[in-house]
Amino acid sequence: MKLMSKLFLLAIMGFFMSTVMAKDERGSTAEAQALVKKGIAHIKKVGKEKAFADFNDASNKDFHDRDLYLFVYDMNGISLSHGANPKMIGKNLLDLKVEGKPIIKEMIAALKTKNDGWIDYQWPNPVTKGLETKSSYFEKNEDYFLGCGAYK
Repeated sequence: MKLMSKLFLLAIMGFFMSTVMAKDERGSTAEAQALVKKGIAHIKKVGKEKAFADFNDASNKDFHDRDLYLFVYDMNGISLSHGANPKMIGKNLLDLKVEGKPIIKEMIAALKTKNDGWIDYQWPNPVTKGLETKSSYFEKNEDYFLGCGAYK
């Protein structure tokens, strides 16, 4: 009986440790917001062209942390930089809908009344490859905006 109790206890401990470890493998909303601020500071330091290239470079750990990466769109919905999917760069994604939600259009609409915001939507996680709920912070800078989201 004692052996079963110990095994059960070990199983429970293993479950909780794996849950804690899984959370550490994901970026938080606070980290996503901090990465956007870091990205804006980087643009001011090195200019848009260099900064956007840095954001797109998946090997650049300054702007890629676990499942966190930056994306940049102009106010017309054109993708200027995308840390997880470079095929999106240069495309007008204003009318992009994910599960019926026009996410880029909603971000731009929010930025017409304030300088930043949050939006929740479904998006492919670059680490798990699954469609997951993502909460993204976005902030306007000049005539474009940067965003970064944390998967829930």
